[in-house]
Amino acid sequence: MKVPFNVLRPQYLMFKEEYDRAVLEALDSGWYVLGEKVSQFEREFADYVGVRHCVSLNSGLDALVLAFRALGIMEGDEVIVPANTYIASVLGVTENGATPIFIEPDKFYNIDPTKIEEAITKRTKAILPVHLYGQPARIEEIMVIAEKYNLFVVEDCAQAHGATINGKNIGTFGDINCFSFFPTKNLGAFGDAGAIVTDNEELAEKMRKLRNYGSVKKYYHEIEGVNSRLDEIQAALLSAKLKHMTELEDDRRRVAEKYLEEITNPLIGLPKIKEGFKHVWHLFVVKCNQRDELQRYLSDNGIGTQIHYPVPPHLSGAYERFGYKKGDFPITEDYADTVLSLPLYNGMTDEEADYVIEKINMFKGVSV
Repeated sequence: MKVPFNVLRPQYLMFKEEYDRAVLEALDSGWYVLGEKVSQFEREFADYVGVRHCVSLNSGLDALVLAFRALGIMEGDEVIVPANTYIASVLGVTENGATPIFIEPDKFYNIDPTKIEEAITKRTKAILPVHLYGQPARIEEIMVIAEKYNLFVVEDCAQAHGATINGKNIGTFGDINCFSFFPTKNLGAFGDAGAIVTDNEELAEKMRKLRNYGSVKKYYHEIEGVNSRLDEIQAALLSAKLKHMTELEDDRRRVAEKYLEEITNPLIGLPKIKEGFKHVWHLFVVKCNQRDELQRYLSDNGIGTQIHYPVPPHLSGAYERFGYKKGDFPITEDYADTVLSLPLYNGMTDEEADYVIEKINMFKGVSV
């Protein structure tokens, strides 16, 4: 049997008629940029998250870059970021000329709030928690620190649509919060797409200007902006999918819970879930000290996997200028060397999950 790491077509087929109808309605409207489909999705997604405003954008990266720009983050400023994250999170900071200050993760793979205060300086302007893999960061603790030091909080929610802390949605804690709708995300479009959400009307209005050349009224440009607009077709598709988020989330949880219950190999470290936190299983990430051998073994048995992420941002060539070296963030680097993401996607069958579990439980490692 072959089990891919991820495949998108089964999820499309689940609601094919609705997706097809949404596209045709958008095409038939004759209006393809910043029209009613975009406005409708923005209203619906704001309601889903539980905030007053949603401003849709071209991508999750644009959401991060423009969110910090809207907050006035610039050269000379520092932003506290997780060392263990995808580089897009950090690019949101550096694209504005600001300096990322990396913080080690906790046992849940998210930024460790207990390590934040010692990194705060007079130049610190914001904290960027990332809700990695689908589990919320310890945002309530982070908000206490932010209030104490009068810092902005920008939540990176790109991997955690629908995740909650004691019933409260992520994306409702920070000042301005960022989502990606890349096709592989839990709420994925059929191309690039993103959004910010906020309860702050002034920030929402500034984001509407920033995404559209600095203009709300055509040809009246109040600030310097960019072109970062969600198109009508993607908005229509996202509205169609949003109606099924509970169903899609339950489908992912079915596979994740099966993994948690039935993977029993002592060489495999299963993900930990913090009490009161709802994990939405964007990724199912295990830890293995013989990760590379495990990945090769699974590949030989037809099972696709991915490493999220093999090179931490502080060791990437992109940020060589900051002068970090191997050993500066040992917990992050250990995760980079030992984590592996197993197949998990909407439409994955129990038979496929059983095969993955069987092969993982048979893994014996190699003699050292």
